[in-house]
Amino acid sequence: MGEVTAYLDGLDADRAAALRRVLAIVAEEAHETQEGKSYGMPALKAAGKPLISVIATKTHLSLFPFSGEIVERVADRLPGFSLSKGTIRFQVDQPLPDDVIRDIVRARLAQIGA
Repeated sequence: MGEVTAYLDGLDADRAAALRRVLAIVAEEAHETQEGKSYGMPALKAAGKPLISVIATKTHLSLFPFSGEIVERVADRLPGFSLSKGTIRFQVDQPLPDDVIRDIVRARLAQIGA
């Protein structure tokens, strides 16, 4: 069992399902990923480099594309979401749009050369 799988198995059903949905979209775009850790978080890696991480906190869910540039690139498509330099925060009942997730993954893959 990998880091990401173990992490998701420890969450409540609703939050785990919301994060699994994001990761399923990631898997459609990035076919060869490995589970691991990056910056202390469970992460999917591509070509040995961190691709994306999703975590649940007490108040929200977060997507980390490990790139402030990518967050800036999609910021205008995420009105109503809480963003910081390297994080996109969302809720179970306010999921990230599929097309934005796909674009984040494609951009990150291009950045890391995977």
